[in-house]
Amino acid sequence: MVVIKNNIIYDENKKLGADIYYPNDTTSETKILIFWHGGGWFRGDKKDVKKIGINLANAGFMTFIPNYSLAPAAHFPAAHDDALHFVDWLLDSDYTDNDDIKNIVQIGASVGGTMALYVAGKYGFPTVTWSAPVEYTNWIKNHQEVKPSPQAKENFGITDPTQIRASFYKYFTLTYTGSDKSDILQKLDAQSYDFSNLNKLMMINSADELTPLSTTLDFIKFLAKQNHGVQLLVIPGHGHAMDYSQDYIDESLDFLYQTIKRQK
Repeated sequence: MVVIKNNIIYDENKKLGADIYYPNDTTSETKILIFWHGGGWFRGDKKDVKKIGINLANAGFMTFIPNYSLAPAAHFPAAHDDALHFVDWLLDSDYTDNDDIKNIVQIGASVGGTMALYVAGKYGFPTVTWSAPVEYTNWIKNHQEVKPSPQAKENFGITDPTQIRASFYKYFTLTYTGSDKSDILQKLDAQSYDFSNLNKLMMINSADELTPLSTTLDFIKFLAKQNHGVQLLVIPGHGHAMDYSQDYIDESLDFLYQTIKRQK
């Protein structure tokens, strides 16, 4: 039986909360998992991933699923700042002990994976990303002709899946940044994040999906130059993040379990 606490407020000013999923046998030794939901920074909510929260708790993790500020009401770096604020709140809360920073891991779906990378670079939490977008500046530059829309088929009559994905990619990027200026986009690029404390990282991506695999490979090369190892799992098909989450949650948890064992 998983016990759920809904909407525990971590930011009183913004009224941002997190849902907490407790395993049946929670003890002081229970590991903590932060799950960052996706939604392109303009939609998505912690309640939408309740099933994932239950699955993670049943796997033995005390699971926290925070909400964060959404665009266009809040532009970059609002959601990124919320992520760091949540972690600071968590480490200072009654939900953690003084040494629990070593007991925290992450999974991030889609742009939630991008935020998980941002957090991992600062705190060193072992992390798994599902289809995390990592590049914006060059992508926008190379797709000037693309018209942004969350529903390109309905809005523009586009039927090609690649073009639909490109339209959506451009839409959520510009909706979050509020600008197509390169100096702002560069700050959103994952290569601009501080990875000095990066620990174990696993990235899962489909072969042909919303997140261009070429950008993921470029990002991995970037990390490799800083002597960071990354485990990459490329799965067949077009699925993005939550599309394949149930099929690859075991691989994700196995990676995190093995990482925790090695850190003991």
